[in-house]
Amino acid sequence: MKHPLIAGNWKMFKTIPETVNLINIIKAGVHKITDCDIVVCPAFTTLAAVSKEIEDTKIELGAQNMHYETEGAFTGEISPLMLKDVRCRYVILGHSERRQHFKETDELINKKVMAALKYNLVPILCVGETLEEREARHAFEVVKQQFDRCLKNLKAEEVARVVIAYEPVWAIGTGKTATPEQAEQMHSYIRRLLNEQFGEEVGEKVYILYGGSVKPDNIAQLMAKPNVDGALVGGASIKAESFIQIVSNASSKEAANAPNR
Repeated sequence: MKHPLIAGNWKMFKTIPETVNLINIIKAGVHKITDCDIVVCPAFTTLAAVSKEIEDTKIELGAQNMHYETEGAFTGEISPLMLKDVRCRYVILGHSERRQHFKETDELINKKVMAALKYNLVPILCVGETLEEREARHAFEVVKQQFDRCLKNLKAEEVARVVIAYEPVWAIGTGKTATPEQAEQMHSYIRRLLNEQFGEEVGEKVYILYGGSVKPDNIAQLMAKPNVDGALVGGASIKAESFIQIVSNASSKEAANAPNR
């Protein structure tokens, strides 16, 4: 059985000193936890500092975005090679805030996913519906469209290296959380899409994370669902004790004993 994967998206928070303090508290709090994979995704300006602080730990480094080109006249952008340079292993792509505020399209995200894989970065591909889309009963249609377009032209062996994060947009930063049943329903659907399009071996291998107001008091219930492999944590990940507790609860026996698919 896979270990849970817990990724913290620190968004546009924390200066370098604040970030170093945060990662050191987290390091101390999770160092005895061996049955949970942990990723932190700080701001670009703090990646190098965090990379240094997590040397010789099991914590992995991720970025929050990247350009699909390796270099060029793209003012303000960050390339996959630059992320590799600071020892990033993961990169979040297609987050709803990128889609909403910066008008990123599925086609652009597809280019980024392919570039990440080319340079051996693990894309955490975000998909999810808005409240309006869910209330109109288009949630599955929206997620399938994002799934199809963002993974377009990828081979099965490439998709096997992608992490998918289901983030219902209506639950991000709102305090609202999809119920474990709602999360499992969509995760099961995504798993089925993977199985149908890329084969059951790939479908079983791919991690599907839940993202949207994840907290210490709901992570175990989410993780107990058979198709929830972990979480992409937003606001709670920049509070050290909260993130430590989420990691601890995700790796608890209750979550670890979730039924096999």
